Amino acid sequence: MGSLDGRVALVTGASAGIGEATARAFVQAGARVVVNARRTDRLNALSNELGIAHIAMCEGDASDPAVITAMLDAAQSAFGAAADLVVVNAGRGLAGSVLTSDPAQWDDMIRVNLAGAAHLMRQASEAMLADIDRRGDWLSHPHDIVVLGSTVGRHISPFSSMYGSTKFGVGSLAEALRREVGPRGIRVSLLEPGIVRTEFQQVAGYDPESFGALMDKLGPVLDPSDIARTIRFIAEQPSHVAIGDVVIRGTRQDYP
Repeated sequence: MGSLDGRVALVTGASAGIGEATARAFVQAGARVVVNARRTDRLNALSNELGIAHIAMCEGDASDPAVITAMLDAAQSAFGAAADLVVVNAGRGLAGSVLTSDPAQWDDMIRVNLAGAAHLMRQASEAMLADIDRRGDWLSHPHDIVVLGSTVGRHISPFSSMYGSTKFGVGSLAEALRREVGPRGIRVSLLEPGIVRTEFQQVAGYDPESFGALMDKLGPVLDPSDIARTIRFIAEQPSHVAIGDVVIRGTRQDYP
């Protein structure tokens, strides 16, 4: 039996990087997974690889409340159960500081990284509380919301301070939600990775030469599977054990 047998997960940003690796790890552990992203072709490829018995797709913008509702509905319609393991992963980066980043991109980043995360945390919590009420207790079955932050949301880094501000914010939301729903049986975990080698850096607009040199200097940096393995470990704990806060870096990454 897998360590996540009987769990129904929802992973946003599952078309690449940490989200894709997490969906794989969950299926390998026995969970059934609703995957979300905007790139339908990537989701189709992942579903074909992992098997439609284990994967349900819900494409669309993860910051749109209507898409979030559709994700949660997809868990029930595809697997006959409410999602009890939600990974708030979808987000976007932005290179630069208050002075050097592109202000034309600020609103979209805040919408996706902060407001979108808050909408998902809210709807997931409401659905999980209803599931706990239906079951009659919280100890018999774990319920998890895992929120992806960043080390730049904990330690100020001028090269990405606008992005970091959204991760400061989402970390605050995660802790506030933990205090609100933890006593009612929902575990809320904040996971703050350091540098992870994904397509994120390119999309965020980091200079490939200078950032590549930084990764080489601090390497080997983290791989998405390192983060996925940590998320799986969080979800595998018995219901009375909550891992609230995790910072994970490559061994040689001193800062941020």
